[in-house]
Amino acid sequence: MFEKVLFPTDFSEVSMHALRECVPQLFEVGAKKLYLVHIVDITAADIEAIELMKIDEEELNKIAGEIRAKGIDVESIVKVGIPSLEIAEIAQENNVDLIVVPSKGENILRQMLLGSTASNLVRATKKPVLVVKYEWDEEEEKIKCLSNCKEIFKRPLIALDFSECSEKVVNVAKKFEELIDEVTLIHVVDYGKPEEFERNIENAKTKLEEFAKMFNVPVKTEILTGIASRSILGTALAKGSSIIVIGKKGRSVIKDLLLGSTAERVVRDSKLPILLVPCE
Repeated sequence: MFEKVLFPTDFSEVSMHALRECVPQLFEVGAKKLYLVHIVDITAADIEAIELMKIDEEELNKIAGEIRAKGIDVESIVKVGIPSLEIAEIAQENNVDLIVVPSKGENILRQMLLGSTASNLVRATKKPVLVVKYEWDEEEEKIKCLSNCKEIFKRPLIALDFSECSEKVVNVAKKFEELIDEVTLIHVVDYGKPEEFERNIENAKTKLEEFAKMFNVPVKTEILTGIASRSILGTALAKGSSIIVIGKKGRSVIKDLLLGSTAERVVRDSKLPILLVPCE
């Protein structure tokens, strides 16, 4: 399991909901240490940033105490700077295993293209990022998580493209193997000339079976053709998957986003949690 978890908070409603409800569930299944992080944006005036830092530090310590009362080992960190870069640096310095980021609503694409902290963090960090989905419950008039965070690792769908990234994706998934009931490995053949499809499919089957041997739990394999993001999302729904695990392509992510990468489309359209694995 991911033992050292970093959770960045901006004190928003969705952030606090994730911290109080989702994050503690990760510690019920094996996480050991929580780094609770808040960054005061450097764009504030110097004196304002200093004042905000004092106020936010008090608030974060108060929240950390609340989480600590649940038996969780918490270290709270407040810094002034560019949020995404500071969070990525803290994650690297403390060698965390996982960064957890909540995502709300269907406008994540717009937020990403505008350069939100979450998307910039995904671009900047070399650590796996777990994006947990939230939405507004009209009936109860409150934010709700779309997943049970205690069970999200039970039935992962792992998307592999057979690049060098694929082995890294599998190795990250192996970290929570003791929580897995069943794995679905998927590869989408969306390349090659029509006359090459049959050969490409057969080659993909062979490669996927090799990756399946890396697991000590039941594994199903799926080879599909068509648009990769649609195939991944459709299969996750059909298989009752609990999380989608997919690689992210280094520091060219903004270019990828503008071009509509597979990972971006999956993050945008999925209601399941997404585990993004860095491929650097």
